Amino acid sequence: MELQVLKLIFTAFTVAFLNAVIRTLDVLIWRPQRLRLKLWEQGIRGPPGSFLIGNLREMKKLQSQSTTPSRSPSQEDQQAITHNCSSKLFPYLDRWRQQYGSVFMFSMGNIQTLYVYDVEAVREISTCTSLDFGKPSYQLKAMGPLLGQGILTSNGAKWAHQRKILAPELFADKVKGMINLMVESSITLVNSWSQMIEKEGGVAEINIDSHMRSFSGDVISKACFGSNYARGQEIFSKLRALQEAISKIAFTSMIPGFRYLPTKSNREIWKLEREIQSLILNVVKERKEATSKKDLLEMILEGARNSSELGGGDTTDRFVVDNCKNIYLAGYETTAVAASWTLMLLASNPGWQAKVREEVMQVLRGGQLLDADTIRKMKTLTIVINESLRLYPPVAIVSREALEDMKFGNIQVPKGVNVWTLMVTLHQDPEIWGSNADQFDPKRFANGVTGACKLPYAYMPFGVGPHTCLGQNFAMAELKVLLALVISNFSFSISPKYRHSPTMRLVIEPEFGVDLLVRRL
Repeated sequence: MELQVLKLIFTAFTVAFLNAVIRTLDVLIWRPQRLRLKLWEQGIRGPPGSFLIGNLREMKKLQSQSTTPSRSPSQEDQQAITHNCSSKLFPYLDRWRQQYGSVFMFSMGNIQTLYVYDVEAVREISTCTSLDFGKPSYQLKAMGPLLGQGILTSNGAKWAHQRKILAPELFADKVKGMINLMVESSITLVNSWSQMIEKEGGVAEINIDSHMRSFSGDVISKACFGSNYARGQEIFSKLRALQEAISKIAFTSMIPGFRYLPTKSNREIWKLEREIQSLILNVVKERKEATSKKDLLEMILEGARNSSELGGGDTTDRFVVDNCKNIYLAGYETTAVAASWTLMLLASNPGWQAKVREEVMQVLRGGQLLDADTIRKMKTLTIVINESLRLYPPVAIVSREALEDMKFGNIQVPKGVNVWTLMVTLHQDPEIWGSNADQFDPKRFANGVTGACKLPYAYMPFGVGPHTCLGQNFAMAELKVLLALVISNFSFSISPKYRHSPTMRLVIEPEFGVDLLVRRL
């Protein structure tokens, strides 16, 4: 009897082991080969990859070879700066596009990716609203600590529905009521710069990036955490550290199994993730024990309470934590970086700086306060921001995964294949934007996006479709308020210390920051 039991246990163990081996081989070898074969049969080619790592080695090598300028352009050359950063940020995609055409495939570990630059296919991709074309599973796993673990591709429709409930209430309808917070934080920044200028004798050299983050963090901490403002600042500080830690392992995290290894970088990420979750849930616990005004966190909690699908417990906690993380990216990080780029562009183009200042002064004449109505009247400021977001979109790549077999243009995309559309390339294509596509020229947006380029769907600084950034309206309001108050109080020019070097840290940032010479008006 005992022998029979042992045989059954051995048989069960053997079957389980063989199933695990087969599943592993399927994930690492057979499935990638099947997907590549389906693309190959359509005439789609790409660089040959290596076992387990695919094309990651070549991607990392080409990335490391991209050069960084060692000095600032001279004052005479500042207006001649061009902003074509795709070759620096994604040199491997540029090279492969030259070799294999506008549509090609490549591998990131065992992840099969299709790069698409075909105009018709891009149009269909940019307008696709199907939940079967969702966030890539690799991205959600690798960036889960920052983006939130809740939105898995296996239940994408469910989580998309939950976010759809929150989106209009969080970032559109409530923006008007939060303009005053943005004004308060902007005034704090203006006063800080005024003190620096006075101390320096009339002109201050300021590396503005930390100031932009301080402003944006101040706004979003007040808007999200209200009376728990200090705790919000701590949470966003740790989220910034988490973002930097994740960006350092962007390539290696795509190697199968790497994110589970207890490396130094992974341990740091895990530690920060635990600390952030604990901080957020502690604030939530305090909220349940006290009456609070309706800030963004309270709205998230209401959304969780009103959702019949969450069911409470860990699922609700995850929902709340994930949305707080997304507010960080939507309302804090992207806004701060966009503000830095816009001020750099205005400093490099004094003519446009003067035009924006004249408009702001006109709108605010007679002591008019900044509110939703006044910022709506600032048309010149709006086109300047639009042009800045064209040249330096916060997110450089629209990345999606086909959760079912799909078709875009003449391209059949098998289930499991990821699709990349490079925004920085689309935003600066001369065929779409004209011969000056890599130059700062806000007047192209004078008649809106439809008048700015041949293919309006190619302009997508906040993403497209059901995955459009929830914080688009909030971020635009933040930018307008901040820039209006800065430009009406100061004039600024590029510092000789400035080195123009865009870099990828999940969003496109100035590698060495933006150094400006700032004068009080």
